[in-house]
Amino acid sequence: MKSLKLVHKIGLIVFTIGFITYLSLFFLGQYRLDKSDLKQSVGDQSFSVVDKYAQNIYGIQYDDQFSFVSDFKSILSQANEEIKSKFEISTYVARKIANSTEGNSFQQSAIEKGIGSPEGEVGKWQIKQLTDYTGWMEGREYESSEELAAQLEKVISDVNNSIISQKGFSQDNINNKAFTIAKKSEVGPVAQNPWLWLLLAIGIPIIGAIMYLLPRLKTQHAGIKNDGIFHSALKNRGWIGILLGTFLISFYVFLYWFPEYMTSWIVMVDPLSKMLSGNPASQWFMYGFLYTLAILVMGIRMIIKYRHSPYQMVRTVSVMFFQLAFAFVIPEILVRLNQPYMDLKNMWPLDYSFFFDYRLNEMVEAGTIGLFMLGWGIALFTLGVPIFTYLYGKRWYCSWVCGCGGLAETLGDPYRQLSDKSLGAWKIERWLIHGVLVFAVVMTAAVLYTYFTGSSQLLGMNTYSIRAVYGFGIGSIFSGVIGTGFYPFMGNRVWCRFGCPLAAYLGLVQRFKSRFRITTNGGQCISCGNCSTYCEMGIDVRWYAQRGQNIIRSSCVGCGVCSSVCPRGVLNLENRDEDGRFNQPSLIGNDSFGVQS
Repeated sequence: MKSLKLVHKIGLIVFTIGFITYLSLFFLGQYRLDKSDLKQSVGDQSFSVVDKYAQNIYGIQYDDQFSFVSDFKSILSQANEEIKSKFEISTYVARKIANSTEGNSFQQSAIEKGIGSPEGEVGKWQIKQLTDYTGWMEGREYESSEELAAQLEKVISDVNNSIISQKGFSQDNINNKAFTIAKKSEVGPVAQNPWLWLLLAIGIPIIGAIMYLLPRLKTQHAGIKNDGIFHSALKNRGWIGILLGTFLISFYVFLYWFPEYMTSWIVMVDPLSKMLSGNPASQWFMYGFLYTLAILVMGIRMIIKYRHSPYQMVRTVSVMFFQLAFAFVIPEILVRLNQPYMDLKNMWPLDYSFFFDYRLNEMVEAGTIGLFMLGWGIALFTLGVPIFTYLYGKRWYCSWVCGCGGLAETLGDPYRQLSDKSLGAWKIERWLIHGVLVFAVVMTAAVLYTYFTGSSQLLGMNTYSIRAVYGFGIGSIFSGVIGTGFYPFMGNRVWCRFGCPLAAYLGLVQRFKSRFRITTNGGQCISCGNCSTYCEMGIDVRWYAQRGQNIIRSSCVGCGVCSSVCPRGVLNLENRDEDGRFNQPSLIGNDSFGVQS
């Protein structure tokens, strides 16, 4: 027994050393800008102007990504200023065009007179832009030449504002170029030997984690209890939990908006990405790799912890399998086979980009396999959701298949007791999650409208803006930064409970048309509170158990942990006929005192 405890402690030390090594990669990057890499990154059209400002940093070795990225972004900003000054149209052109028209009726033929000779790239581009932007004005009468000139000044202002997006580098483009060039310019120890650092920064923490977990097979009893979880600095919003939450939040912020500062981590997994897809790693490959590892390693912890429950063990193996095979390996192999990247278990509206134009075009152009993917994706949410949810409740997806649920059930399991069980939280949950579902439906309808009509305007709104707002607010902030980063603060199912539109859709079906329910035996309940404590979805399970009421809440994901921790066998997950789901008699002890719907 002592030797097992020693292995347990050594495992914690090994994991800590490996994790620190992983964090240290953030500061080990070295960068040297190469002219050919720069040309490849910015393109031939913009290279000449960018090259002019990059002369002073060619060949210089930077020892940190912050200085390198800052200097590179400064170069692109200077290039932007030159490009803008080169293509900018002076406002006095508006008066020249207005004076060149016959009367006060606008004719586009006057544009060339106002611009002057269209010789050269600049003049031709200016004429084309003004022609495109004034098509709606052709033949239109104005009360005076001054009114026409004022309207043309607004058009010229719009054209000038579009110069950077068309000819230069927008802010998003600058960030993307910075990531691309930082990855190409990495010349530090990680780039020189990625396999070694993969072993040190990833392999060692895995070994340490397994050494830490395996002794629990002998040193701890199976199952979980109220055994001091609220006295832990890690599991009860203590200082360790705060540090971990801060790290997770910071990780997601960098992942979504500043991946150029994570290049050493991404370069480290380049060999794996090339093995699977044949392509260099992106930040999303790195994220998917770490995501999958977290589910696999913490899945081992779940199997050890819940080894008294066959249901929990099979459920855990299921989410480990679907994450590894369907979410990680198969999509990368599809890319190697020149097929569209697709997680075959993911579905709309959780996969909110499924109906985006580039995704639809990619699937249609891929031929038979692409059309199968399109049909499969549509069938999943139109047929799969109602049929399987009717038969098994939303647990078939949320607790057995979904990657978000898989991470919550494995990595997030130590924090399940932190879910808010208050009535106020339940009210917020109902409004928020169904509001996100409505937002997803509206956004998708707008996206499809643009796809089929070619118009980006719907009821006075720009459909691309709707898509961008959803992607930023829901796809990034809610599902990523808050959904995972807040595990140590609000429990492990923050996203699933408050924000997931697919969970809302599944929940509506489960609540009103399903065979699934959790039955309770109120006569056996001793009100220990284990079930409510460990309900990750914030359901006060004990309230139902004391009354012998079926639990048919739309938010219940059927994880079964409430049943697993019950010392009296009060709770039972069942799939039966629909009769009897509602209007069960309420009990105190063995005495019925009424019927509650």
